Amino acid sequence: MPSFIDQMGRNNGLPQFPPRRIVSLVPSQTELLFDLGLENEVAGITKFCIHPPEWFQNKPRVGGTKTLNFNKIHALKPDLIIGNKEENERAQIETLAENYPVWMSDVRTLEDAYEMMRQIGALTGKSMEADALLTGIRKQFALLPDSGPLPSVAYLIWRKPYMAAAGDTFIQEMLHLAGFKNVFGHLARYPEISAEMLLAAKPDLLFLSSEPYPFSDKHIAEFQEICPQSRICIVDGELFSWYGSRLRLAPAYFLELRKTWAFAQP
Repeated sequence: MPSFIDQMGRNNGLPQFPPRRIVSLVPSQTELLFDLGLENEVAGITKFCIHPPEWFQNKPRVGGTKTLNFNKIHALKPDLIIGNKEENERAQIETLAENYPVWMSDVRTLEDAYEMMRQIGALTGKSMEADALLTGIRKQFALLPDSGPLPSVAYLIWRKPYMAAAGDTFIQEMLHLAGFKNVFGHLARYPEISAEMLLAAKPDLLFLSSEPYPFSDKHIAEFQEICPQSRICIVDGELFSWYGSRLRLAPAYFLELRKTWAFAQP
């Protein structure tokens, strides 16, 4: 029986290689499995795995990333479950690991994301496809120019209470690569942020992410009142937080954001 060590250092045996019945518990990794050509092998996904749309419409769903339905998972008889340390609940993963091989990612940097894709490629018998995908993504990120003075930004992910993406997160890494300085980068992970903290931080830009909270144009006035000196932007949360194959779209999006910011300068 082949064995594997995941990104959390957990060692598991894999009774079936390559696996034929995979359950994916993370949206960005579900999309990666699609792009690796695992249409027939993926047996189940979560209700948040919206890409690709044909899988979202037709694949069995096993609950939310943090509210897994064990009965639905058991019915699928998986020979591999793929999750993530941050997006899935530890207790639920430990329960699943008592019965199934569970591979867990732990992604906080771009290099972590590359390693996750490489390992999932090897784990599913799709190493060549993963290598080709990685080559393309690396080339796209290499096109991002070195930044000059970085405009400051606050990146909000939640409302009531306000919460921001701060240090030691994948979003923090993407903000830096995109050419922005996170005003809350000195804080840990996803802190609650008060209106007073936002005002005091005086970010040049305030990014309202489209996920996990669905910020939209209707929220701009609320934040413009809090931060009258800041420019408020709705940004694509998937391109800042999805660490799978969607990364191939991120550099072009970041470049467009840079151009928009530069155009707005006096």
